[in-house]
Amino acid sequence: MKARVTIMLKDGVLDPQGEAIRHALGGLGHAGVNSVRQGKLIELDLAATDAEAAHAEVARMCEGLLANTVIEKYSIEIA
Repeated sequence: MKARVTIMLKDGVLDPQGEAIRHALGGLGHAGVNSVRQGKLIELDLAATDAEAAHAEVARMCEGLLANTVIEKYSIEIA
């Protein structure tokens, strides 16, 4: 099974990388960009065959290592 984890900063947490991207886009002539939130995408190839068990395992991975749950939120897609 494949898992795709999207990790983003929680709403209200300052995103300096996103702000740097927004500023750079403005410098390149893309003036219509009001804000940018930058995140991470992690793809995992799992040995699991049950989607529910795979989702639970990936959630444990996120809670334990992949995401800083104090300032980040994550979503999981299993395919």
